Amino acid sequence: MPKSTTILLAEDEPALGQIIKESLETRNFNVLLCDNGEKAFEVYKNDHPELLVLDVMMPKKDGFTLAKDIRSIDETIPIIFLTAKSQTQDVVEGFTIGGNDYLKKPFSIEELIVRINSLLNRTRVQKTSEILTIGSFAFNFPKQTLQYKDEARIQLTHREAHLLFHLIKNKNAVLDRSLILNKLWGNDDFFSARSMDVFITKLRKKLSKDDSIQIINVRGFGYKLIC
Repeated sequence: MPKSTTILLAEDEPALGQIIKESLETRNFNVLLCDNGEKAFEVYKNDHPELLVLDVMMPKKDGFTLAKDIRSIDETIPIIFLTAKSQTQDVVEGFTIGGNDYLKKPFSIEELIVRINSLLNRTRVQKTSEILTIGSFAFNFPKQTLQYKDEARIQLTHREAHLLFHLIKNKNAVLDRSLILNKLWGNDDFFSARSMDVFITKLRKKLSKDDSIQIINVRGFGYKLIC
């Protein structure tokens, strides 16, 4: 039997947490359940899970704060937020912090499992040894770093690295907006589109030292990386 994937689940509602835990365990996941953000951070540091499922509203340390703390030391681990919040700014904040997916309560366990498997598969399939060149930049995809000439390396977030990877692979051609949203965000709804716009802005800023590089918006279709 393949080695089970370890998931850290931070959920302060005991009944819901137990249901999610037991459901994931029937799919051969190893689940570490915590009922507050502080405990979850300690478990993360000690047990090194492969994916995080974080409730946003938790005692002691909320999910967004927990994600910020984890992203400060780990830019690559996939993060799914669970929340009852539905305001646009909350969704955008979650993605901006470094979340990879966002599931609104109430949700079906099957949908959560599909999203977990999608993130895990995406992370595994897209691992590659390639170091890509774009203008005067060297992009190390496995390490998620971007280096301009001989300057210090810039650490990218998990989603920045994957978005840049697809832009480079489609250099000088239009990267279909709906296609990349479904591939990296799991859907192409309004909130995901807003989040992708934020990440495109961040990449433009990080690539701005080379005037030959542009990421342009092709209205109604997607983005094009020109170099």
